[in-house]
Amino acid sequence: MLDRRRVFQTLAGLFLSAVGMGGYAYAWEPTHQGVTRYRLKPAGWPEAKTLRLAVVSDLHVGGPHMPVSRVREIVDQTNRLRPDLTLLLGDFIASRDKRPGDPPNAVWAAELARLEATNGRFAVLGNHDWWHDDRAQRELRGPTEARLALEAAGIPVLENEAVRLETAAGPLWLAGLGDQEAFAYRRPRRGQRRGIDDLAATLAAITDDAPSILMAHEPDIFARLPARIALTLAGHTHGGQVRILGWSPIVPSRYGNRYAYGHVVEKGRDLIVSAGLGTSKLPFRFGAPPEIVLVELG
Repeated sequence: MLDRRRVFQTLAGLFLSAVGMGGYAYAWEPTHQGVTRYRLKPAGWPEAKTLRLAVVSDLHVGGPHMPVSRVREIVDQTNRLRPDLTLLLGDFIASRDKRPGDPPNAVWAAELARLEATNGRFAVLGNHDWWHDDRAQRELRGPTEARLALEAAGIPVLENEAVRLETAAGPLWLAGLGDQEAFAYRRPRRGQRRGIDDLAATLAAITDDAPSILMAHEPDIFARLPARIALTLAGHTHGGQVRILGWSPIVPSRYGNRYAYGHVVEKGRDLIVSAGLGTSKLPFRFGAPPEIVLVELG
């Protein structure tokens, strides 16, 4: 016969553990970002040349864990890394429809304008930057409000294009792919494109053999990239946002956990997927803490 007191004690312990884990996942983990560092030498990278890349992704400003004051802290923390390039990988907008109390785009863009990098700051847009822009969704075209805010703050937005930079590591192509899910928020009509990504145009913009880095909000494009791209940087997945022993039950990618998080090497090509900084849909993180990524190439 079961000891009812022991059963109640066990159930109470399980309940308190669940409450504790829930509190951690909602109140603690999503609000404390660290710096995740990678050091690698992609194929074709020049010998004895180093470059420091700071990567900031998936802020989701206005969400439950991302007031403008935290954006300010993230900018300060990123600047202390003294990067050569600071790369913003999209989803600046909260993952829900706009509310009257949301900070104006110009306010968070002004904070991002304080980012300091020797060779500049560059951005691509994410799906939420498109999905929650009513005019862009209605007319199926940009520019989005997020893009206009970033450009007004002096941060170039790359969309199916590439720029050639002169860095301490030598000449470098930095490419940015248009979002791969730009028009997926509303039910697409027959024949309607779900994205504005144009990989052919992006690659065509690279006109010499200098090393190239691709910024893409969603990591799925990596499966189709040629060896010409030395390194691909992506966000979007939030590392699954819930990650248990290196596995996430839900990953917003057609490839599941294959590109969920971290450094992925396939056929000699390198991909780094950031867990990002904000939260999307569900207001918690577990086993996938927010991060600023620092990549040291060379």
